[in-house]
Amino acid sequence: MKNTPMRPVDAVVAGYLGVDLTPGFNSRRAVVPFSEMFRPGKLIETEGLNVSLGGVVANTGLAMRRFGQRVELMGCVGNDALGDMAMARLVQDGVSRGIRRSSQGGTAYGVVIAPPGSDRLFLEDSGCNRSFSAEDIDYDLVGQCRLFHFGYPPLMPALWMNGGAELQKLLGRVRERGVATSLDMTLPDADSPAGKADWQAILAATLPLVDVFVPSIEELLYMLEPKLYSRLLSEAVDGDMIAVIPPETYTLLSRRILALGVKVLLIKAGHRGAYLRTGELKTLSNQDGCPDGIWIPSFPVETGRFCNASGAGDCAVAGFLSALLNGVAVQEAGTYAMLAGRDNLYGHDALSGLREWTQMTSLVKGTGKIL
Repeated sequence: MKNTPMRPVDAVVAGYLGVDLTPGFNSRRAVVPFSEMFRPGKLIETEGLNVSLGGVVANTGLAMRRFGQRVELMGCVGNDALGDMAMARLVQDGVSRGIRRSSQGGTAYGVVIAPPGSDRLFLEDSGCNRSFSAEDIDYDLVGQCRLFHFGYPPLMPALWMNGGAELQKLLGRVRERGVATSLDMTLPDADSPAGKADWQAILAATLPLVDVFVPSIEELLYMLEPKLYSRLLSEAVDGDMIAVIPPETYTLLSRRILALGVKVLLIKAGHRGAYLRTGELKTLSNQDGCPDGIWIPSFPVETGRFCNASGAGDCAVAGFLSALLNGVAVQEAGTYAMLAGRDNLYGHDALSGLREWTQMTSLVKGTGKIL
């Protein structure tokens, strides 16, 4: 990460915040295709309900704190019972000062359907996140950090409307304070206004203000090549698009992203791992990087320990950014990302499966046993 003067905060994680409601599935349940499990009229027995904070603010922010980073959070919750619960958890963790209560909508919530052996499905109500704008950021606090990470603008209309003008304004004000910027996305609902927005134009306007970009391959395809996205989705077996995406697609998409000024691009690719490619790093790091692009393989998953994949991408990003803040070489930082993403699968929520940073380091360095 860029050599900046010592600052009291390592990172501010801002953006989408909500509460996740996750029905439990018996881990011994046979793995069947998602479309077969969820047929109209079928009853599916569940075991318990896990209620946890969700969204990039909670998932990535609290994971980075677990990894030893000094992190402040910025987001909003409603003036309702879910908001009370969310604030109580954030106060308990000592990260509530950047969270505001909003009267412009309820607290966001997501019903996370994550059966064993399958990717997850979300039923999401963005709540007060819909009105989140550049004015909801405490820029004085941002000026005290080394890295500003923002996530999920497709679920925040005030930011992506008008060609992403508000998101561009937000990132520009962060950049003015000499702070490195990082951006994560989420896949828009194709039938929503966000799904019909001109994401090519939005990315063209905002990515010149982004140092580290960490989208998934599905998100990139949807936003940059919607026709190809639709074709590949139709070819996918059981909805597993990643299995049918040609390797050269990652190369072509990454070239377009880096041409916009992004310095570090990590494309999350589920069970395939991640594709990492870097641009000009001189203003961000003293490292050489990987200008030709490399694959970071995923870690193997013990099927008997798999709980759900909710927040796996967010935790992978937390591992990646934490490693960069610790001065780890960018390629090795990718391995931290894959380990954090894999460990997430072993918990009933986004965080409980994660291990301490020292344990992760011993595994990445090859001096520890992977469990």
